[in-house]
Amino acid sequence: MLVEGDALKDKFDKISFEVKLEGSPDGGTISKMTSKYYTKGDFVLTEEDIKAGKEKALGMYKVVEAYLQENPDAYHLIEELNEKTYTYKYTLVEGDALKDKFEKISFEAQLEASSNGGTISKMKSKYYTKGDFMITEEDIKAGKEKVLGMYKVVEAYLLQNPEAYV
Repeated sequence: MLVEGDALKDKFDKISFEVKLEGSPDGGTISKMTSKYYTKGDFVLTEEDIKAGKEKALGMYKVVEAYLQENPDAYHLIEELNEKTYTYKYTLVEGDALKDKFEKISFEAQLEASSNGGTISKMKSKYYTKGDFMITEEDIKAGKEKVLGMYKVVEAYLLQNPEAYV
């Protein structure tokens, strides 16, 4: 749900999105998205407004798609997305990052306002090892680099498209 940002301006109270993912015959995924617009006052939504919104949403999908193409074997299980506390919890359950060392890796990201008007992202990670494997600082550092890579891709997109903040 989009509740703040330039995309709303004086036209909308909010915009909600429902995304359904289905398997495609070629082994890929088909994404079906439905949007519901809550307008302000007498504003009448036009086809041009809808088209502009779709173009912005497609831009964000392209950013995520680029990340997934770089990390094709990564599967994440989303456990919590809390809009009130700005918390996002997910677990990496399959992929090259786990190899034969980890059963899974859980992450918790929380966003907080900073004093300069920006955002501070706090991240916690919990590693579940396989067998008697002992995790090293090098393993942790390598994992952080991969997670930061995804953040940088999303950050770059949002800096270029500030109206897309959700």
